[in-house]
Amino acid sequence: MNTPANATAPTELTQAQLNPRQCIILIDDESAYLDLLEQFLGLHFDCPIHSFNHAATALEALPSLNVGLVVTDYQMPEIDGLQLLDAVSARLPDVPAIMITAHEIELTPEVSRRYPALKKIVRKPFQWSPLAEEIGRHWRDRPKSPTA
Repeated sequence: MNTPANATAPTELTQAQLNPRQCIILIDDESAYLDLLEQFLGLHFDCPIHSFNHAATALEALPSLNVGLVVTDYQMPEIDGLQLLDAVSARLPDVPAIMITAHEIELTPEVSRRYPALKKIVRKPFQWSPLAEEIGRHWRDRPKSPTA
């Protein structure tokens, strides 16, 4: 069978096209903390969870993921969580984010205008239930109700 000369070759499907379920991405430079957070979310949400130790790696992975929500630390090497949110929002403007931090950052009206994706700042140390509730409140795919 001959293929017409103007036929286009099939393109590779991205992971987001193969798996339309939205995922949560986690970004934190502290490996032990990231592992714990990933385990907790995996137990409480029925969705893919992708974790990254480096903001740059997370940004590189964005095109291949169907991101429903971003959970990021604020204090990280190279770029901070707010700079990361700028970069994510430039690529995925409708994806909400939650920031985890021990720093004195407030979600003021000015911060909300500057970072519209940022829906909540959760202070370290925190309890798991409030974080799970915030994720459930802001995630576009509305995961099953979390149990703490």
